[in-house]
Amino acid sequence: MSKIRKRGNSYQIDYFEPTDNGKPVRVRKSFSKKKDAEAELGKRVSLIAEGRFLDVKKDYTTTLKELLAKYEENFNQQASFSKYKKFCLENYKSYFGKDTLLANIRYVDLETYRNHLRQKLTKNKTIRANASINREIACLHHIFTKAVEWEKVERSPFDKGKSLLLSEDNQRIRYLTEEEIESLLDECKSKQHLHRIVTCAINTGLRKGDILTMKWDQVRNGFIYPDKNTETKKRREIPINDDLAKMFKEIRKEQGLTSHYIFTYSKRTISRVDRAFKGALSRAGIENFRFHDLRHTFASHLIMRGADLKDIQELLGHKTMTMTLRYAHLSQEHKKKAVNLLNGLTSSVKSDVSQKCHISEKVISVNG
Repeated sequence: MSKIRKRGNSYQIDYFEPTDNGKPVRVRKSFSKKKDAEAELGKRVSLIAEGRFLDVKKDYTTTLKELLAKYEENFNQQASFSKYKKFCLENYKSYFGKDTLLANIRYVDLETYRNHLRQKLTKNKTIRANASINREIACLHHIFTKAVEWEKVERSPFDKGKSLLLSEDNQRIRYLTEEEIESLLDECKSKQHLHRIVTCAINTGLRKGDILTMKWDQVRNGFIYPDKNTETKKRREIPINDDLAKMFKEIRKEQGLTSHYIFTYSKRTISRVDRAFKGALSRAGIENFRFHDLRHTFASHLIMRGADLKDIQELLGHKTMTMTLRYAHLSQEHKKKAVNLLNGLTSSVKSDVSQKCHISEKVISVNG
């Protein structure tokens, strides 16, 4: 069935279009002039009737460079764009070739690229985490989804095969013990700015980026107000404990009103602490630990001190409770350790009772 409808000042064609998988899809497209709508519908109906529709496809000439430029134009305001997407776009151009036609990029090329990322080492010469690879693949998937919507390509190559995302170990929780916290902070003292940044991370659970870009106007009335969470789109408020309040007062006294930013080095803002942090970890003898794990340290120690899971969820800015539940077992283990402190308390009483009963039996036996 095919027809033309008048929709306001336009004319809409409505028909079913054959596909490669044999399941027709409904297509609606509008034209400003009725004669154009009639001509286009007639052409398509004729091709379908002759069985030649799938052989005649639009000639897509958009290059990868053109698509990425359009994508940047529309999404450069995203917080994630400046953090990692702009680097992904450069990677795509370098690997696939900026002048490559979108229509020539196939599913096998995407899968090969994903495997290329798995073998590509990080700046620290370590294997990339699956989560890092997934972010880059997910970004490329979104780009091709928009390409289809913008009619830059007929179909996304991602639709030709199964998901290219890798399984992630989201259950990993590495946190510092109280002894490790003390050791790490001792090794950070030689670099005061690092010591303060790490102290802030342990006491707030904030991400590194939020800490390095934190401004004084985000600290008021005993709370820190980070920028809006990119995941939940909501603003958070992090209570400032006594240790952190004391440190902020020291920094403010030293800075005066010379900087909008809280954490500075030689009166300049700080963009990276990776090398200094890695050195402090090495000197403290702490292995298999990342700066992000200070966030786990914050949550883990709160849980072990009796904090409520719902409070932890709000403090960390988790959209759902699923991520927060990773810490639930720590609460149970901590309770077990607490109860185990009572071991032996009743066994000694039982021994005394048994001994008294045994003596009583002897007395009865003698008297008998």
